[in-house]
Amino acid sequence: MQEPRDYSSHEEFFSYYAEKSARPEFVERFRSLQNAILRFLHGRQWDGQCLDVIDVGCNAGTQCILWAEGGHRVHGVDINQPLLDVARQRAVAAGYAIDFRLGSATQLPWPDSSMDICLAIELLEHVKQWQDCLKDFARVLRPGGLLFMTTTNNLCPAQEEFNLPVYSWYPSRLKRRFERLAVTTRPDLANYAKYPAVNWFNPYSLRRDLSRLGFLSFDRFDLVDVSSKSSFMRLIVSVLRGAPPLRLLGHICTQGSILLAVKEPG
Repeated sequence: MQEPRDYSSHEEFFSYYAEKSARPEFVERFRSLQNAILRFLHGRQWDGQCLDVIDVGCNAGTQCILWAEGGHRVHGVDINQPLLDVARQRAVAAGYAIDFRLGSATQLPWPDSSMDICLAIELLEHVKQWQDCLKDFARVLRPGGLLFMTTTNNLCPAQEEFNLPVYSWYPSRLKRRFERLAVTTRPDLANYAKYPAVNWFNPYSLRRDLSRLGFLSFDRFDLVDVSSKSSFMRLIVSVLRGAPPLRLLGHICTQGSILLAVKEPG
């Protein structure tokens, strides 16, 4: 069954993200994610080249503009028409020609093997047919292309999707109840999101799902830039990487899942 096509937005949701997306700390967070991807690319395929980058769930276009600043060909898609209009206005004001489309994350409007980098930031948790998202990410990426995702982490009790304590650890049946409330009488529970979070992942489950689609994945600890760390912190990161129980503890203590996945040649 196809997900519903409702391109509107709660006014509260629109106002919040239109304002939040322009905050310096929001921009810097996206810049840090971009830097992690570029560090990973260093010395690899397409290092230093002009890349085709797609931002799925591009919101008000902040991340798209950052990649356009770097000289890349940028594409963005979102289901929220008002925020997409803001993205287009900001791109024009900044002088960048970005290919923005209104559409679904499960049916991306680009050809097979047309993208080098696919970004899906805080998206997968909001799409019921999330498996279709992963398949379409794999479809549009070229062999060797990178998929960068952030999403929920059901190992950690801290989360920002619902205004409820330790919601990540609620049983599924109770989560379904609050999901229904969020789209009916209590939209404030999920910050007025038209499509509140309905999927709860962790880095281990996502790695398995991506492996089935031909991806090799790296989690947040694999992506840490140790060159700027002290000797003590480099030791901590090395221990986390080498000791599976400690890596698990690290994920339990860390809000959200982060994965960078490489599409291996078929």
